[in-house]
Amino acid sequence: MASRFSLLIGAFAVAFGLLAFHMYDLQVKQGGFYLARAESEAIAAQGVNGARGAIAFTDKNGTLLPVAVEKEYPIVYAVPASIADPQLAAEKAAPILGMSPASLAAIFSRPHDQYELLVRKADPSVAQAITDLNMKGLYADYLPSRYYPLGKTASQVIGYVGPNAANGGESGHYGIEEYYNSTLAQGTEVDLTIDPNVQIEAEKILDNLIKANNATGGDVLVEDPMTGKILAMGAYPDFDPNDYGKFSVKDFVNPTMQGVYEPGSIVKVLTMSAGINSGKIMPNETYDDKGYVNVDGAHITNYNLLTHGPYGPGTTMTEIIEHSINTGAIFLENQMGNAIFTEYMKAFGLGMKTGIDLPGEIAGDLRQLNPSSPQVDFDTAAYGQGIAMTPVELVAAVGAIATGGVLMRPYLDASMKPQEIRRVISTTTAAAVTKMMVSAVDLAGVASIKGYALAGKTGSAYIPNLKTGGYENELSDSYIGFGPASNPRFIAFIRLDGLSVNSLAAESVVPAFRELSQYIINYYNIPPDRP
Repeated sequence: MASRFSLLIGAFAVAFGLLAFHMYDLQVKQGGFYLARAESEAIAAQGVNGARGAIAFTDKNGTLLPVAVEKEYPIVYAVPASIADPQLAAEKAAPILGMSPASLAAIFSRPHDQYELLVRKADPSVAQAITDLNMKGLYADYLPSRYYPLGKTASQVIGYVGPNAANGGESGHYGIEEYYNSTLAQGTEVDLTIDPNVQIEAEKILDNLIKANNATGGDVLVEDPMTGKILAMGAYPDFDPNDYGKFSVKDFVNPTMQGVYEPGSIVKVLTMSAGINSGKIMPNETYDDKGYVNVDGAHITNYNLLTHGPYGPGTTMTEIIEHSINTGAIFLENQMGNAIFTEYMKAFGLGMKTGIDLPGEIAGDLRQLNPSSPQVDFDTAAYGQGIAMTPVELVAAVGAIATGGVLMRPYLDASMKPQEIRRVISTTTAAAVTKMMVSAVDLAGVASIKGYALAGKTGSAYIPNLKTGGYENELSDSYIGFGPASNPRFIAFIRLDGLSVNSLAAESVVPAFRELSQYIINYYNIPPDRP
């Protein structure tokens, strides 16, 4: 019996000895490695990695397509305290990592440093090469990080995940990643109203349009006007959120809600709406178009005065929209008076933020519409020059005509409910102006689609020089339209920047609008509203 106890005691002594040796090996000999691994996993838990919720688009059937998810990426890190020869380690690792030996040697020479992240989202071949060095203190591992399966698609809407200087971890920057950062960081998914099929098609049309016209930039928006749901939102230049470090900061900015422009003649449909709804103009009224107006020393003409001449007596309100007559817009403004005109422009939401759920939205500029401004400022504003707005602002404003007079808040989070901001014009006024816009599409023929009544309006304006004042010798062309006119299912906006002064919207943005509208009609299987 005594011998058995002796053997048992001996076995426990050996076991405890092995355990003590293993603990020594873990804590002392390999302590740097495991501490480094623990720290790398701790970084994974900060901000976004490991637990961040996905972002998804929603197609017409309610099917979700993830566009921002977590994916395992290689990382390369060092435990400087465990590196025996910092200079040798730096010389071996430098060509693999693409870093200078001197900078690495400085990092590796910190005797008490237990963790230094060298490469996040490393190429697998780089991680393997570091592992193959088999050098104590240099390691490769895998950690979850943000991945964007569609690359550049809707990049300014989505944003990206990057370093957060405030907490040493990571957080969302720009777009949905930033606006809903706290929600995503808790692991909650954010589903968007954007339809991936409409988004991809809209961006393809925009890209082709920019290349064909040598434009410097542009954007596209598609919205359900009755609810405010954004179905597509894209801009160029864009960026790849998987590799955002290779792009300029200006590429991260979303020009549809963070940049203003002077829309030109699109504003005429808002001016017309204000004139009719205020009771100062009747839809069947006429005026005498002389082709020009002299005001405050300025000589303002119709864009086609030299080629067409004045439209003369009996020019109708519908013809103002059909032929985009500048003097007609001035006539409307003068009939209303400056105070009423300004009141309606603000009621349409111009000069203020829409409240869209994206970060950094800015408001348009109606500063020239104040009582101390000369009359010429109001006259030019009536046809969209001298006042500025974001595309999101403009789409919401024209969308109020499509809805029958109600201004809706645009939104991207699919869990939100449609929100009416206010009624701007009556259903009767909205119907009258819609009819004029449909007539403009039918007369020009470029945007028309057989079997459908589409309402639309072009806009061309010189690009302001924000540094010196005045205008550049370049144009911004845009087009906005909705349909079917009897029951609008979509409103679409397309814009090109940096165009030649000889460019024609009828040859660029208008055909692109038609192409996009045809796709939307086919995709949603929208029935025709004309025999």
